[in-house]
Amino acid sequence: MNLKELASRLSLSPTTVSRALNGYPEVNAATRERVQAAARRWNYHPNARAIQLATGRSMAVGHVIPIAGRHEIVNPVFADFIAGAGEVYTRNGYDMVMSVVADPDEAQTYRTLRARGTVDGVIVHAPVQDDPRIALLTEIGLPFVVHGRASGATLPYSWVDVNNRRAFQRATRMLLDLGHRRIGLINGLEFMDFAIRRRTGYLDALAGAGIAPDRALMATDEMSEGSGHRAARAMLDLPSPPTALVVSSMISGIGARRAIEERGLAMGRDVSVVIHDDELSYLRNGAEVPIFTATRSSVREAGRRAADMLLGLIADPEAGPQTHLLEADLVLGQSTGPAG
Repeated sequence: MNLKELASRLSLSPTTVSRALNGYPEVNAATRERVQAAARRWNYHPNARAIQLATGRSMAVGHVIPIAGRHEIVNPVFADFIAGAGEVYTRNGYDMVMSVVADPDEAQTYRTLRARGTVDGVIVHAPVQDDPRIALLTEIGLPFVVHGRASGATLPYSWVDVNNRRAFQRATRMLLDLGHRRIGLINGLEFMDFAIRRRTGYLDALAGAGIAPDRALMATDEMSEGSGHRAARAMLDLPSPPTALVVSSMISGIGARRAIEERGLAMGRDVSVVIHDDELSYLRNGAEVPIFTATRSSVREAGRRAADMLLGLIADPEAGPQTHLLEADLVLGQSTGPAG
């Protein structure tokens, strides 16, 4: 089926159908939904070359991946985010362009993508405080959405993020309510904005309970099984070890559990653990009963929302910055219990 045939079935003009499929704001929401539903029902896929000629767009979205310094970006969470974003790109006839570059080449890569018209927009990953990419992309006029936020950024920008501060505040408060007073934090790399917000939430909860933070109970590293194991082991070897841990990922949480069990202790009975669960497609937190008590937010859904937002900005450059804050659920599992 081609565009003309789809338009005929819907009793609409081909121009209206094309604009509806590509998210133009002048097409009302009801018509867009009707057209998109019909396209799915009749398995219609836009001809990318025709759209390129008609709109002057590349019909591609860019993801620039720096590999030297920001190791957090090349991880399983990123893969699920891309999977969610990819669903939206495919549905809208967009391709994905991945550029893997050394850190010093990242800025020039964005400039080159813009100058050559290789992509219509980009998603920015792993934001840091005062992230310079926001000013750069604003300056060169390349539409973008940030996965996360950049504290200290002065320019308005579009973003999709989890409420990391609130999530870790809730997790820590829950442990405090269970009677725990020595609570450790095993965090991600704290030059990254999400990790800063998680630490802030943890400290907020301690302060609310009148507990002074102990630097020996706060670790920051890449979110890997090995780093979780090392951090938990070091904390458990303290003269006054923690009775509970708040951990930034399930992968790090698995390492923390290994350290707990190596000392002949039981997770949930002797040491409580709360993790952040990104609902990774291949690493589920148990079946009917979660293994870990967790703050839970789907990174795949974040990918979908960021991609939707970006395509909307591409379709309507005058729309202005958009934002979406996802709240994490607090899910009870087998890894927490009252302080002994």
